[in-house]
Amino acid sequence: MSISYDKEDLKDLYAGRLPWDKIKEIMSSPKDDDRFDKYIEILQERVSWPERILMPLGMHLYIVQKDGERIVKCDCGHEFGDWRRNWKLGAVIFVRDDAEKLEEVYPGLRCPDPQLSEIREYYCPGCAALLKVESLPKGCPVVFDALPDLDTFYRDWLGRPLPQEKDFKDMTYEVTRKWGLDSK
Repeated sequence: MSISYDKEDLKDLYAGRLPWDKIKEIMSSPKDDDRFDKYIEILQERVSWPERILMPLGMHLYIVQKDGERIVKCDCGHEFGDWRRNWKLGAVIFVRDDAEKLEEVYPGLRCPDPQLSEIREYYCPGCAALLKVESLPKGCPVVFDALPDLDTFYRDWLGRPLPQEKDFKDMTYEVTRKWGLDSK
């Protein structure tokens, strides 16, 4: 038997305004059957654009339904394109790859060796929100964090298929291939 929490409690939970005892109660209880739907409603109320949020992708980022397509969109409305392409390739990327830049974040002995690693910060080109930070070995390709299988999730887990099922495949290569062709 699951307890159902009202939307206001969940809004406060996601906003970080609930006291610890209430957070612990919610975390320890079985999830409400409609928790995902309530979460999506809360997220939808926070954005100014009309497209339907299908799934949150990270802080400020969502996969949305727009004109029969599924795209990654920021709070501000900036669109990164098809959800099957790594959104990071459309972000503004600041790379901390020398001692001076790394020391701004990790001063002194904590500073990673700039010969071995770098820190990449991904910002939205529309609103400059910091969307992701990753520390990687120098020269590592851009990591595609998540490619959710939306059709399986909606069809098999939620029991309500999305219209126009899409191929579930990583299409990031199309972006980088185009870059290579454009540079010739």
